[in-house]
Amino acid sequence: MAGLCEIGGGYLVWLWLRESYSWIFGVFGGMVLFMYGVIPTFQKANFHRTYAAYGGIFIVMAIGWGYFFEGIIPDIYDIAGTITAIIGVIIIFYYPRKEKEEIGIDPSN
Repeated sequence: MAGLCEIGGGYLVWLWLRESYSWIFGVFGGMVLFMYGVIPTFQKANFHRTYAAYGGIFIVMAIGWGYFFEGIIPDIYDIAGTITAIIGVIIIFYYPRKEKEEIGIDPSN
């Protein structure tokens, strides 16, 4: 749902500003984008992992949107980038972590 709201709302604003559609498209697009900001709050995962996972899913959805709504066939680089993004989502969101295990940059230093 969040992906559809982000891409759909963004597309409506795009149509308003870039394709000279009525301002109603922009208003409706803004409302849909607002829902995009609300929907992820229902996820149980941490904010950063939720948005990282959504980022990868949005890449897939954007390529699909171009194909289904604009008739643009993905090329080999679109496909390779999409696969790379999904692998990143799987690593970030699903890699098993131990409780209290922290690896990386310590923000307190």
